Amino acid sequence: MKVITVVVPTYNEEINIEDIYKRVKALFEERLCNYTMQLMFIDNFSTDRTRELIEALARKDNHVSAIFNSANMGFSKSMYYGLSQAEGDCAVLMFADMQDPPEVVEKFVKAWEAGYKIVIGIKTKSRESKIKYFLRGCYYKFISKISDIDHIEQFDGFGLYDRAFIDVLNTVDDPLPYLRGMIAEFGYKRKQIEYEQETRKKGTSKFNFLRLYDLAMLGLTSSSKLLMRFATFLGGAMALISVVIAIVTMVLKITHWDSYHVGTAAILVGIFLIGAVQLIFLGILGEYLVNVNIRVMRHPLVVEEKRINMKEKAGNINS
Repeated sequence: MKVITVVVPTYNEEINIEDIYKRVKALFEERLCNYTMQLMFIDNFSTDRTRELIEALARKDNHVSAIFNSANMGFSKSMYYGLSQAEGDCAVLMFADMQDPPEVVEKFVKAWEAGYKIVIGIKTKSRESKIKYFLRGCYYKFISKISDIDHIEQFDGFGLYDRAFIDVLNTVDDPLPYLRGMIAEFGYKRKQIEYEQETRKKGTSKFNFLRLYDLAMLGLTSSSKLLMRFATFLGGAMALISVVIAIVTMVLKITHWDSYHVGTAAILVGIFLIGAVQLIFLGILGEYLVNVNIRVMRHPLVVEEKRINMKEKAGNINS
């Protein structure tokens, strides 16, 4: 009987742990009874009762397993590492807020059995904030236009990944992995399943503006060089325009010495405009340099504190 590992990243999700377990277990008992379930939590150093509840489930049911991080390593790292450590014939990445309905997994499995190595969920609608959904859509469209790879729109990682793809993840030596970009880039046969995203029923989202911004910058700097090249082109264009304006100003001043007054307003506007553009692109350059710095330091993705109901570390991925 094939084993499906359901990977659930957690951080302060005590209110949702029991619900996740019940819904995933019911899914396998009612719809996926021909498969063996492994429900694997990877906890990113929760400070509430999340770990206590996971351990209680693991004692009660040996199909529940867990990895506890020794510190908060960041959502992207923890999620990627958890997926890479899945022990089943395939892994399903699911999130603890239950906005992505577990029942869609049945469709994932059918597509997997039909030969697809990667099956991903694409949000066609969402019951979350319309403004947030709209802004997320704009970001996906923007990054698709500037990305060096075929970026996937309205996809947050919810999907099924074959053992072959998980083995590939374990060969990637990147301390700052961008999972969505890898899924689009590595070229495995992929199936997209559409679904409607639900609202979070319990608890509050742990993704504030800064964390969402961090994820957005990771996507931009990991998959595109266009922003920095645009800075170069824009700088060249502004330099050319500045030279033309300087020549015109000089000619007008020479030919109309008494009547032509340049004034300080024009000078100030030019200084502030050029300064603002420089600061914007210095910020973008800084984002690239921060990511380069993290990759150069070769820090581990995750440092494990504890494993429950799992084998020793799988694969070659750093930890």
